[in-house]
Amino acid sequence: QVQLVESGGGLVQAGGSLRLSCAASGGTFSSYGTGWFRQAPGKEREFVAHISSSGSVTAYVDSVKGRFTISRDNAKNTVLLQMDRLQPEDTAVYYCALHYGNGYYVGSYGSWGQGTQVTVSS
Repeated sequence: QVQLVESGGGLVQAGGSLRLSCAASGGTFSSYGTGWFRQAPGKEREFVAHISSSGSVTAYVDSVKGRFTISRDNAKNTVLLQMDRLQPEDTAVYYCALHYGNGYYVGSYGSWGQGTQVTVSS
């Protein structure tokens, strides 16, 4: 079974950048699409970005389009989320997960990582 570990979070000023990494082990990572989600305090977990198993298809929530870029390197079993022009509203715990179902919903993903905290100061 695939296990996912996120890293790369931290504290950054508004307008800054971070690159999150999702490292996979223990299974056939390249067979699955992968998504990034985030959860802010007191809010539900929300979809951020998705990349297909081959990397040929990507999708983003409207609020991050043009600022975030998802990519993957199947040879390294890694999915990256490059986050530029960060804003305070991007503050959340960010999770990666494998796509097992249809659509970009929390229930369509599994094998969640433990999350990495991103804090954007104004």
